[in-house]
Amino acid sequence: MISHMAPRALTEEVAGMARLYRSTMDCQYWLVCSDDHGWARFPAKVNGWKERRPMNLVDRRTLCRVPLRLAFNTGLLESLELAGFRRAA
Repeated sequence: MISHMAPRALTEEVAGMARLYRSTMDCQYWLVCSDDHGWARFPAKVNGWKERRPMNLVDRRTLCRVPLRLAFNTGLLESLELAGFRRAA
């Protein structure tokens, strides 16, 4: 079941931990870059974050940065929120 409700706004600290990208070559996946964990790729679908895979080589010429809120329902935002709360504790 897909929720059409807007996700809660992430705090600046949490949102600053990761950057979300879409590849012009493969629109079925999101790419995320985190200062702590590097690059990962995951399916652009509900709960796709559970299927994430680390990436070593990323062709940045094919990437477009997009707002994190576009990855709602994938599990990424919840993961970032939990990581932000753990850092603050």
